[in-house]
Amino acid sequence: MENFCDRLADVLQGRLVAIENESEYLNSAVLVPLIRQEGRLHVLFEVRSAMLNRQPGEICFPGGRIEPQDETALAAAIRETTEELGISKNQIQFIGALNYVVAPFGVILHPFAAYLQEGVSLRPSDAEVAEVFTVPLDWLLNTEPQEAHMEIATRPLEGFPLHLLPEDYPENWKGRKTYPVLFYQYQKYVIWGLTARVLYSFLAFCRQVKGM
Repeated sequence: MENFCDRLADVLQGRLVAIENESEYLNSAVLVPLIRQEGRLHVLFEVRSAMLNRQPGEICFPGGRIEPQDETALAAAIRETTEELGISKNQIQFIGALNYVVAPFGVILHPFAAYLQEGVSLRPSDAEVAEVFTVPLDWLLNTEPQEAHMEIATRPLEGFPLHLLPEDYPENWKGRKTYPVLFYQYQKYVIWGLTARVLYSFLAFCRQVKGM
């Protein structure tokens, strides 16, 4: 038995720990782009095209799904950003990785902070981007988001072996967890959901810099 445990230790130790069920999640990566306008730092956002099947018309950061050909999550975020904004890689200055977000509805989001080269000319993709806008960083740092809550629930689908579970296991929706949803309202724009969650985390890092 000790020999088996030693061999098991050889298998387990020294490897990168992975998320076992990662394939069940949508893995995406985004950039949180800072851009200087009229002498002030702004954060850039996109409004998703109405032609998109997923979340049309919603506000987001540049980015998207991590594809098999992407070497890293950062590479995916930069690739998607160049495609969506019509800019080149050398116009993007990487700043650093932010905390990734595991959403309760099946998304793992890898966000990165970046700076867009001064004077960069944006040529957004009509197929993916309806509009690009910016919000002054100072305004965001001085604004507290509105907070509301969502509930996640589950229910067994057809073919689920309820007979293997206790008799009182519910056949209909069962509430599982509530989680906060943040909202930032700037002019006509409402930034909410995962984008607002990433923004909130990013602003916390910015406040650390302001406090130095």
